[in-house]
Amino acid sequence: MPNRNRATLIGLSAILMWSLLGVFTGGSGAVPPFLLNALCFGLSGSVATAWLIARRRTGVLRQPAKVWAVGTLGLFGYHALYFTALRNAPLVEAGLLNYLWPLLIVLLSGLLPGERLGVHHVAGVLIGFAGAALLVTAGRSLSLDGGYAFGYLAAFLAAVVWASYSVISRRFTGVPSEAVAGFCLATAALSLICHFAFEETVLPANALQWSMVLLLGALPVGLAFFVWDHGVKHGDIQLIGTAAYATPVLSTLLLTLTGYGSLTWTAAAACTLVTLGAVVAAWDALPFRRRTRRAVT
Repeated sequence: MPNRNRATLIGLSAILMWSLLGVFTGGSGAVPPFLLNALCFGLSGSVATAWLIARRRTGVLRQPAKVWAVGTLGLFGYHALYFTALRNAPLVEAGLLNYLWPLLIVLLSGLLPGERLGVHHVAGVLIGFAGAALLVTAGRSLSLDGGYAFGYLAAFLAAVVWASYSVISRRFTGVPSEAVAGFCLATAALSLICHFAFEETVLPANALQWSMVLLLGALPVGLAFFVWDHGVKHGDIQLIGTAAYATPVLSTLLLTLTGYGSLTWTAAAACTLVTLGAVVAAWDALPFRRRTRRAVT
């Protein structure tokens, strides 16, 4: 049985990698979304599969159909719905609806065997959502125009798919995270089909853009999914879900440092709220709380 705290830290590392998504995507040029998806998942899946072959671990890819369905629909379904939302709804509203997934993870985790959903978990994730909402909207007024209903629905379904994938993965703790290699390859194949069906081919224009694609495939669209799988299966899924709201904050900070964005008081306030939300959600696990409980007993 993997150590719960160690697994939680491993899962949290995915959030750090996903915060790099904006920087690397910004440097990858005008590659259309599904093609970029196919390139990145193809790279990560191929490297991971080669690693399995070298270690004679390809047997982990022999999983029941339901495992393949959950893994592939989770990775590909989320990205397909998210891209659809961005094409059919305003970016701010679609982004905010998409960021319901950490909240849904925490709420749905209460249905898992052995998990207890406390008031502090709900309070923490709501505070985190407030921080993400503040950052995504950046003081702009929201208007859920009925003409964008299809896009809004796609954004909401994307959140449901990713939250469901993350929580259902907990039911497959016996499936090694290395099996994600197969899900990545399947996602790459489906993304390539969607690219040829819906997009015009535009490849990276120079070595810098190709290097950004390689970095995407190595970290936020690669290793991140493996460590996330391990974290939600064996770690504190409620804390990981709440901490996921750090992704847009860290992304904004990194975009600022690399010249793609600017730091504002709104971002600082959002960072404070997200940090507070994570502390509240992790209240039972804080060191001084553990010392207090030991003293009482």
